Amino acid sequence: MKSIRIDEMDRLPGRRVAEDETFCFACHDGLTCFNRCCRNLNLFLYPYDVLRLKNALGITSGEFLDRHVDVVLRDGNYFPDVLLTMADNAERTCPFLDAAGCRVYTDRPDTCRTFPVEHGRLYDAASGRAEVVHFFRPPDFCMGQHETPRWTPKTWAADQEARRYNAMTSRWADIKGRFSENPWGASGASGQQAKMAFMAVYNIDGFREFLFDSSFFKRFAVKPDLKRRLSRDDEVLLGFGFDWVAFFVWGVPSKRMRPR
Repeated sequence: MKSIRIDEMDRLPGRRVAEDETFCFACHDGLTCFNRCCRNLNLFLYPYDVLRLKNALGITSGEFLDRHVDVVLRDGNYFPDVLLTMADNAERTCPFLDAAGCRVYTDRPDTCRTFPVEHGRLYDAASGRAEVVHFFRPPDFCMGQHETPRWTPKTWAADQEARRYNAMTSRWADIKGRFSENPWGASGASGQQAKMAFMAVYNIDGFREFLFDSSFFKRFAVKPDLKRRLSRDDEVLLGFGFDWVAFFVWGVPSKRMRPR
């Protein structure tokens, strides 16, 4: 989910779809384009995507990052993007695509789950407010856009079981948007502070080790029940990681932790 300025709206591809507007779409193996969209992708992975995929594959988040992603820090950005590494074959297919289709379908990333709808956060600099906007954006080769089932952004998200993904991605987008300016000072986006922030949201198994193997709970008061949940619940841990980054980088207070 990317941040969009109001002056960019007219230049973006696709058709903007309001909450109550509809679009037609269906995807199935009877279409000539089936699985064609799973090739040669610049597929951004958000923190909740990594959480779900590493658990589906039965590996740690560190192992997933080592095996399956490219971490890219673009000029003028102060937090890296995480992209899924495509397979090393002629078509550069998704590494999770096989002859039967997507082998991680139940835990497929947010972008795949909401396709052909894309979401963004429209920021109004004058008011400081943001709203989620939707774009219907199938590629030209997609035959699913000519099928008859009709959806709104809300009913499509419900059908694809995307609401939890959308909520977690939206929460991350609020934090990621803060990195439009350099918060790191002289240490830069490759310094130790930046590495800590990246670990807290993308390498949550590493973040869990940091919390429980360091002096963190001596320095911060965390309720016992939450501490227990952090030890075993990855989704709770990821939400805590979001709070920690906001506090650690910008000093945003959190009700879930308090400096002693």
